[in-house]
Amino acid sequence: MSIAHSPTVRLRRLARELRKMREATGLSPEGAAAQLGWSRSKVSRIETGRTRASTADVAQICDLYGTPSSTRAALVELAKEVRRRGWWTAYADVFTGSYVALEDEASLIHQWEVQLVPGLLQTEDYARTVISVVRPEQYDPQEIDRRVMARMARRTLLSRTNAPQLHAVLDEGVLRRRIGSRALMHDQLEALIIAARRPNVTIQVLPYSAGAHAGLEGAFTILSFPDEVDPDVAYIESTAGDVYVESSEQVDRYKVAFERIRDVALIPEESIGLITDTKEQLE
Repeated sequence: MSIAHSPTVRLRRLARELRKMREATGLSPEGAAAQLGWSRSKVSRIETGRTRASTADVAQICDLYGTPSSTRAALVELAKEVRRRGWWTAYADVFTGSYVALEDEASLIHQWEVQLVPGLLQTEDYARTVISVVRPEQYDPQEIDRRVMARMARRTLLSRTNAPQLHAVLDEGVLRRRIGSRALMHDQLEALIIAARRPNVTIQVLPYSAGAHAGLEGAFTILSFPDEVDPDVAYIESTAGDVYVESSEQVDRYKVAFERIRDVALIPEESIGLITDTKEQLE
């Protein structure tokens, strides 16, 4: 299933558990709605994560399904957590989709990039230049400042205690494409080298010499979560809108593509060597 706005991890988990509970009772969505005194659409929206179930809704559902008290308590608590505000809500005007909320919950991030340094690895000056040139007619200086601040706040994800593992594969063009001045690009490449020293960061470069490869259709990201019951999500960003892919079959296709790209990319040590050589050419 591909949807324009993906629900966050907790909401996805709650929706999935409530749907499984209904199915275990043998009730149809229409039957559950009739006994709950709700519309069929409300049951559907809750079970697909398009509507946040209140704690009262969850309690009523548990009563209908005869849910054990321990499970009921856990689901009610999960319903409370669904409404918990994350740090990104302070930048709701910047982060309009659900990607940052999903990224914040991820334990493993696989990313293939063909144009730019990934947002989590961008320096402030690099990010400012990119944001300034993408939509110059839309962002005034204050808006640009705010978007840069939001991106820098997002970048701290990699340094926190429960930081995810990031495995990024970059097309060689990402290194060669000079964004801003020589000094700015030099500093960005140095930042990549420093980031790669983190135990939770792996950077590989796909060289031009690789020729045709599995990533020719464009950049994508795969997010995996610490609880194995939470399905992986593939994310594709484009000017036409963001796409979240949640079908296991389709996500597996992106996983296979990432593995193929990774396998023909330079190993991490050789990749850092290429990044270093490219950086030195800017000195």
